[in-house]
Amino acid sequence: MTPAIEITGLTKTYGRSVALDGVDLTLAPGHIVGLLGENGCGKTTLLKILAGVMQDYDGDVRIVGHAPGPESKARVSFLPDVSYLPDRARISDCVRWYRDFFADFDERKAARFVDSFGFGTDLRMKDASKGMREKVQIALAMSRDASVFLLDEPISGVDPAARDVLLDLIVKDLPEHALVLVSTHLVHDLEPLLDSVVMMRRGRVVLTGDVDDLRAEHGAGLDAIFKEMHR
Repeated sequence: MTPAIEITGLTKTYGRSVALDGVDLTLAPGHIVGLLGENGCGKTTLLKILAGVMQDYDGDVRIVGHAPGPESKARVSFLPDVSYLPDRARISDCVRWYRDFFADFDERKAARFVDSFGFGTDLRMKDASKGMREKVQIALAMSRDASVFLLDEPISGVDPAARDVLLDLIVKDLPEHALVLVSTHLVHDLEPLLDSVVMMRRGRVVLTGDVDDLRAEHGAGLDAIFKEMHR
């Protein structure tokens, strides 16, 4: 089976600053993988390269067998770490834009998600709270029939009560063979969802593995392992 993501020797610099330092990583389809690390460790840079929105790097990157470009972008659903929906837009506008732009967008699935929120599709983004906006953005991203979902800090900045709702959206009705790569520094909140993890520090991958195997090996949960790795 073709790996969902295959990376060899990935290096990205900004001037004299090294964001990614020789990253090697292979991830199989059909898993939810946590990309864990402190802010500034290279998580966002890695996701942007995989999403095809950042170029000028060294190394080899493949997404479902394709180098970053039009063919890979058609198979990747990317949720960036910043709000990207215009304040003037209504939810109905956002759904229509996704329908028109992405051939694999499931409008009925998005409608079910939005209906479960309890607020109408005429709600404008400028009138939505941060939690509401996050729900809409995740609903749109997860309503595609993508091979790879890249989610950058999807639950940061929202209150703990909203996090459970957002995490449920991520796992609900996932395509069977999809890979979900979700970055976070909120390890405790994400741990129940994860099949495996990739831990990063200072632009390098320092630990990978199946969640159950890592717990057994270290005799601790992911949060404790993460804290130990970053001492």
